[in-house]
Amino acid sequence: MAKTFKELGVSARLIQGLDELGITQPTEIQQQTIPFLNEDGGDLVAQAQTGTGKTAAFGLPLLMKMDAGFPRIQGLVVAPTRELAKQIQKQLFRFTKHTAKIFCECLCGGEDIKRQIDALKRPTHVVVATPGRLLDLHKRHAIDLSRVKYVVLDEADEMLSMGFKEQLGDILGLCPARLATWLFSATFPPSIQDLIGQCMTEQPKHIKVDRAKVVNADIDHRYAILRREEKDDWVADFVTKNSKQRGLIFCRTKAGAITLSQKLNQLGVPTEALQGDLSQLERDKIMRAFRNEKLRILVATDVMARGIDVAGLSFVIHYQLPDQLDYYTHRSGRTGRAGQKGLSIALIPNREKRKLEFME
Repeated sequence: MAKTFKELGVSARLIQGLDELGITQPTEIQQQTIPFLNEDGGDLVAQAQTGTGKTAAFGLPLLMKMDAGFPRIQGLVVAPTRELAKQIQKQLFRFTKHTAKIFCECLCGGEDIKRQIDALKRPTHVVVATPGRLLDLHKRHAIDLSRVKYVVLDEADEMLSMGFKEQLGDILGLCPARLATWLFSATFPPSIQDLIGQCMTEQPKHIKVDRAKVVNADIDHRYAILRREEKDDWVADFVTKNSKQRGLIFCRTKAGAITLSQKLNQLGVPTEALQGDLSQLERDKIMRAFRNEKLRILVATDVMARGIDVAGLSFVIHYQLPDQLDYYTHRSGRTGRAGQKGLSIALIPNREKRKLEFME
């Protein structure tokens, strides 16, 4: 396997941008994906969790295939949430700091659609969008996808679980010039196979990163055996003792996230719950406060936490274990980033110890 981005075929100007971001060694998914997408560029199905570097895995080849001199939309990235879409667009913008000007626009709900319509009147090469807003703009005749050559479906499993299957089919139908579809997914439920059959005409290349190589070696994984009624006191004690550390706590339900957040606030620990009943405005306000370090702790459900990429998180607490191993890896990967050490703690009742042993 190639050890440098140059060996993977990434252009020198893009490498210059990567170096300034401190990205110097390709991850496993990047090593497997970039050469194929550069040379072949055909349909791809890749299994990769958040935190493995998949934005660069599809983003760098996508940017190299864009014709900067042709001011039409040539690349489309579809993502399940506004947070993830904005994160992808921001990364693509940073990658192109030293290249010929490639314009990338983010289109998602919760923002002024008139501003987005005006932005699309300017030259645009790549669009990163959520399904609902993209189709809304199409209905208003504000976007033309007829010249799109490459479509990326990021976190496809999450888009399907959010009920976007029909919308994804509609979006792909708006791209008659499409040469290839690149699908990335953390998990592979049966519905993913249906989507692959729907959006890919030829047999796609499959890439799956070995789970052992996905797990970040800089994360220390621990667990505590607790009864349900003991968990709140344990969490309160932990965050109080580690008063200078910031972290993320995962709950399975909205109600659980809200209740735990309220209890921590009562102890004087600045905390908010990121859960599905919030408006987009409320979610943005919470994420701004968390990134600006006005909040020490964020309690979140799995779906709402998609796309969160906040530097400097010391720990992740699994208030309840997720149902799937991939989700455990996905959650834990929020800490221990950029060469820092992280801590992942699972709080489990004694009856779930066998499940934990399976994850181990």
